[in-house]
Amino acid sequence: MATKPRSIFEDVSQQEAATPARAKPGAAERASAAARSAIAAWLKILFALVVVMIAVGGLTRLTDSGLSITEWDLVTGAVPPLNAEQWQAEFELYRQIPEYQLQNRGMSLEEFKFIYWWEWGHRQLGRFIGLVWAIGFVWFALRRQIPAGWTPRLLGLGALGGLQGAIGWWMVSSGLEGTMLDVASYRLATHLGLAFVILGLIAWYVMRLGRSEVDLLQARRVREHGLARLGAIMIALVFLQILMGALVAGIDAGRSFTDWPLMAGQIIPDNSFVMEPFLSNFFENAGLVQFNHRILAYIVLIFGVVLWLRARKSALGRVRLAHGWMMLALAVQVVLGIITVLYAAPWQLAIAHQFVAVLLWVAVIRARFSSAYPQAQSVREV
Repeated sequence: MATKPRSIFEDVSQQEAATPARAKPGAAERASAAARSAIAAWLKILFALVVVMIAVGGLTRLTDSGLSITEWDLVTGAVPPLNAEQWQAEFELYRQIPEYQLQNRGMSLEEFKFIYWWEWGHRQLGRFIGLVWAIGFVWFALRRQIPAGWTPRLLGLGALGGLQGAIGWWMVSSGLEGTMLDVASYRLATHLGLAFVILGLIAWYVMRLGRSEVDLLQARRVREHGLARLGAIMIALVFLQILMGALVAGIDAGRSFTDWPLMAGQIIPDNSFVMEPFLSNFFENAGLVQFNHRILAYIVLIFGVVLWLRARKSALGRVRLAHGWMMLALAVQVVLGIITVLYAAPWQLAIAHQFVAVLLWVAVIRARFSSAYPQAQSVREV
């Protein structure tokens, strides 16, 4: 069938009205950016909750509350004792463990309730974090907003959260038998270490989601490889120091030697290797554990200064700035650590030291990200 010729004066608006509306250019990109932004916001909420969880966990340990609940009931354990009979039953379970028999014998029911509520709150917060993760993941999955390749990453966070709960009980169970008055320090270090792994992954994911995949791909082509490698080493050193800090906290080694830079007037305490078997000194000997924590702190500080000086040579202002913040956090943490030792680790300083460790951890990861994925900047920012 012949097509009627169009006049060059024909009103094109009539034909546009007759044709189906098409998506505007860039609509898919905008939708993808909106989805990435929403997921990043959800992850930031999870990050904040994990930070609070670490602080509550620290206070639970400092108040000797971690062994007050002697069973792990994932569902029914969410309901606290509701009457006098149930409270007495929980108290009787606690009175059977070594911590009560060897340390807290004669504790009243009201004193037990104080430590019980700390541990109960710690566990409920863990359940709440799991719920926030599950609701967020299902929401974004049903709306098909999860970017390609991100489903395994987000599922992995949930799996690590579940593993953290299991490790938490593995940690608590170590203090329920024998002559243990506290949980095993190496299990505490495992528990805290995994919390920081989760924090680190969330922080890295938020940084990635803040930029498009195309932008990240282009940034990889101009990454500062030497600086990125040094940054990876710095991350490993800081993580190892966090584990060492957990060992110190697990046996209250921070209160055993309150002078600095020496320890009881010595470089290394005389009784640093007296325990048998020999390897137990590295986990249970207060002198050696604190000595190792101090020595590693010096190593981290020296390496951090080297990394910072190397970053100052970068042509990118944002890379220099990120490493500057890292160096500031490191300096504050070192000074705070010394003050905490000198004042025998009161709970206020101990929690502050732990919180600054979170800031340092994120600052180190951010610095490494800045060199691994350099961001384009204007001439004024150089």
